[in-house]
Amino acid sequence: MSTVDNYALTADRAVASVAALVALAAVIVAGLALARRAGRRGALVALTTGTAGALVGVFVVATAEGGPGSGSGIVGGFAAVVLGVAAVVMGGLARRRA
Repeated sequence: MSTVDNYALTADRAVASVAALVALAAVIVAGLALARRAGRRGALVALTTGTAGALVGVFVVATAEGGPGSGSGIVGGFAAVVLGVAAVVMGGLARRRA
């Protein structure tokens, strides 16, 4: 187990953070699509970006070599997975309604 400063930005943490932000953006777009402000295209965008964020999050979690605080980005990876799945579900509901 490596010793990494709690606030150091490692490559794994950066990848996990970007994946989590992409998945968060997908959740926001899916919410707008459910509110019928983004329409059918917004639902499709939420589905694709949510899937991408979740897949990158799964990759980060699968390749992590340590737990939280080790610099492997596992917390951000789990956040990306949860947010990505939520975006896919919401985007699917919005697409069905549109």
